[in-house]
Amino acid sequence: RKEYVDLYVNYKFNKSVQKPFEDFMQGFLRGCPARNWKMFFPEELQVLLQGHQTFDWHLLEKNVTYTEYMESDQTIRNFWTVFHELPEEKKKMFLVFLSGSDRISGYGLRPFRFCIADPQKENPDESSPYASTCSLTLFLPR
Repeated sequence: RKEYVDLYVNYKFNKSVQKPFEDFMQGFLRGCPARNWKMFFPEELQVLLQGHQTFDWHLLEKNVTYTEYMESDQTIRNFWTVFHELPEEKKKMFLVFLSGSDRISGYGLRPFRFCIADPQKENPDESSPYASTCSLTLFLPR
């Protein structure tokens, strides 16, 4: 029985995926030659390829610039109060809304900067926030 289980596990985890894995590895090595990525630990390589998955949200707040707003404006204070009360998943959804991705590059949040701008609508109560993902700008009506 042990031999059967060993052979079955070997088939499921190794032999059955051998061809697709070889194809993947060949493509991966074509785009990222082994000599370039062997210097990284697996965790570092994962961050480089996938970006960071955990964030210091207060650092994100410190990196924001404002257009037609000041940091002390009530709208901005309300925004950050609500933002920091959101669950982690909703904060990542905000990143998707703002930048198109729920992850930040391997450099982390320190160089990640975005802008909160006032779209200067005549009636801000009839306008919703919107974002320009190209310029990382959140247009937040008053």
